[in-house]
Amino acid sequence: MSERISEKLTILSDAAKYDVSCASSGSDRKNENKGLGNASNGICHAYTEDGRCVSLLKILLTNFCIYDCAYCISRKSNDIKRAAFTVQEVVDLTMNFYRRNYIEGLFLSSGIFKNADYTMERLVLVAKKLRTEHRFNGYIHLKTIPGASDELMQEAALYADRLSVNVEMPTRESLRLLAPDKNRNDMLKPMRYIDKALTQNQEEKKLFKKAPTLAPAGQSTQMVIGATPETDLQILYMSHFFYQKIHLKRVYYSGYVPVSNDNRLPAMGTPVPFIRENRLYQADWLMRFYHFRVDEIVSPQEPLLDAQIDPKLSWALRNLQLFPVDINTADYMLIMRIPGIGIQSARKICEARKFSRLGMHHLQKIGIAVNRAKYFITTSDAPVLKDYQPMQIKEFILNEGSSKYQPNFSPQLKLF
Repeated sequence: MSERISEKLTILSDAAKYDVSCASSGSDRKNENKGLGNASNGICHAYTEDGRCVSLLKILLTNFCIYDCAYCISRKSNDIKRAAFTVQEVVDLTMNFYRRNYIEGLFLSSGIFKNADYTMERLVLVAKKLRTEHRFNGYIHLKTIPGASDELMQEAALYADRLSVNVEMPTRESLRLLAPDKNRNDMLKPMRYIDKALTQNQEEKKLFKKAPTLAPAGQSTQMVIGATPETDLQILYMSHFFYQKIHLKRVYYSGYVPVSNDNRLPAMGTPVPFIRENRLYQADWLMRFYHFRVDEIVSPQEPLLDAQIDPKLSWALRNLQLFPVDINTADYMLIMRIPGIGIQSARKICEARKFSRLGMHHLQKIGIAVNRAKYFITTSDAPVLKDYQPMQIKEFILNEGSSKYQPNFSPQLKLF
């Protein structure tokens, strides 16, 4: 690799680190005609459970940008070193890294230079060259450009596994404050177009066996949290809109990282606590897989998620009138909502109780978090616990959780 390309790679990979929406689950692009690579479910820029690193080449095409968004490191007024790849340089980097087994796919975003279509055309050309000239079947995620034409969006969907448009800020008002040159409608328009195109593509594939597949891993988006004073209630309602109306696969939450002394932003040195991101992802999970409504997780009276406990436990403590639940008779949907019991465990419970009444020892074998669930359930062999108040249960669970991390040294134990 030449020194010039190496310098560009250093600059543009560092600039891309602020984009967290690079998970790639959902694609299943098969290797055909002796092409190169094979995208499969589970590829992401992360570590797998067995410790294996599955990585994407995550870069910007350029960090030049015509916009001056206060929260963005690449804004035009920021005094940083600028760089730009050519289309062929990105293609060559991807192929060279893939052949060396450094990566399993490409995540490509970009600052906006000249205009939306000019930039989007180059992003699409990278994917097109990889697919058609190099027969690359690995994973490709394109960050599409707000305001790009429908024709370019259609072509991007033909070559990419996943598309995403960053909505950036949770509300129109915050976008208007921190990125006055941008328009929320320019972000929603390509999302709606791709949603419609994907729905139509599914119908075409039912009728025509060889109809091309468009963006098999769907769409995602990302919003910056903590740069403006939106509550978790507002953020989750925005996510609910994306899931229900535009059928996005994922919404990512990126805690604001201080990048300037702009008086519209939080003070330098005060990044968003990581726990807030974590709680939002947990709440998001409840909406997508546990069928929770937004108003069950947060409310106008309590618009912020509890930083001390997860949203599922918080809901249970606010609704103690529903508990304790008899694990041997309750329906699946209610069992799934019990703290300490996940989706798979709830299914196992419903299957196992067909053969015998379940006791606490059965639940331990199934693998549920008994120390958490015991406050909300009854079993065939466990008495109903004392009628505790919500704050008492919360303290019990918090104390049990913290005790796991306390060292338990014996007087006879020698430390080396």
